[in-house]
Amino acid sequence: MKQREIVLITMTTKRRLITDSFKVVKKRRHVKREKRPPSPPQNETETITEQELELEELKQFDLDWKYGPCTGISRLQRWERAQVYGLNPPHEIRELLLRTNNDPQFTRSLWSDYPL
Repeated sequence: MKQREIVLITMTTKRRLITDSFKVVKKRRHVKREKRPPSPPQNETETITEQELELEELKQFDLDWKYGPCTGISRLQRWERAQVYGLNPPHEIRELLLRTNNDPQFTRSLWSDYPL
């Protein structure tokens, strides 16, 4: 008789899930959608100007740590310092900096707007 009681107890206890204590809520989907004409395809090919390419070269020069830190000095000063220390900076960068030495966008480093 003891075996029977144990079997009945285990059969009657149901393992409850956490979802049993929450009410099921179904969300309605909004079926009506306005049909819009397809937008015309946009031209993904951007024309990059020569100035943008030059600024990208200078940005890469600023981000290259093998030429030393670039905060607090101009790009040309950094190039000259790297040359003095034998770090062999690219000559194209120097030519670009000498050609555009009046434009602060070219002479100032990438980090010049941030205080030391």
